[in-house]
Amino acid sequence: MKILVTGAQGQLGQDVIRIFKQKGHLVLGYTRQELDVTNLQQCESVIYSQQPDAIIHCAAYTAVDAAETDEDGAYLVNAVGSRNIAVAAEKVGAKVCYISTDYVFNGNSSTAYREYDNTDPQTVYGKSKRAGEHLVQTLSSKYYIVRTSWVYGAHGNNFVKTMLKLGAEKPSLQVVHDQVGSPTYTVDLAYFLEELVQTEYYGIYHASNSESCSWYEFAQAIFEEAGLKPELLPCTTDQFPRPAPRPSNSVMEHLSIRTNGLRDLRPWRDALKEFIEVNKIR
Repeated sequence: MKILVTGAQGQLGQDVIRIFKQKGHLVLGYTRQELDVTNLQQCESVIYSQQPDAIIHCAAYTAVDAAETDEDGAYLVNAVGSRNIAVAAEKVGAKVCYISTDYVFNGNSSTAYREYDNTDPQTVYGKSKRAGEHLVQTLSSKYYIVRTSWVYGAHGNNFVKTMLKLGAEKPSLQVVHDQVGSPTYTVDLAYFLEELVQTEYYGIYHASNSESCSWYEFAQAIFEEAGLKPELLPCTTDQFPRPAPRPSNSVMEHLSIRTNGLRDLRPWRDALKEFIEVNKIR
């Protein structure tokens, strides 16, 4: 397949490009400088000239706290940018795979969120990503919306890298224990996307590494896998106030993966172990 990737220099985008190429696809990666998704004419020009079979839309405004005071910036990229990609893709008959987030839910559920549960985002970031979902759903006839959570990988900044750095430098750390979710390794997510876009199983998917943990438990596992031994202390969300509220429950049920007969992502602990081994983080 001919695959166009937006956000090519991002944490997920880089692994998507590498893995799709490894699987034999012709991959066209576009950075923010090469393809400004907020410019409809540019999106139409690039997508029309390349005629991709599918677009993996990784480009996004992901600064959760900054979005609270930059509402226009978040909506411009996450909503308008996604509309532009969907409109341009529809003109050439390309599939659109939009990467979304657990933040489209309110985070207060006592059970895992299913794909077609009602959304109720509580942050500007979450609202702008939900707006992007809605625009893709209404403007594209061949779409996949893939919600993921707690993403980490070899590229960019993320919780795992931060914990490894702090764990090596500080004797003691506090990590919140009252927020639960499912970590997602970019490599595993990219393999899932590669399998998904070859199908016509359109719709909404929840894709994270399977099983769940709290941030505190995630940090514990990171230190165990890396052989680090700082003192790790649990704390509450209230002790670390942030501009944007964090969901207390980010766990998402993988109902669509199961009902469409697709391969689920492996348990998060197995993925973390491989990430640390592969990247020689000790």
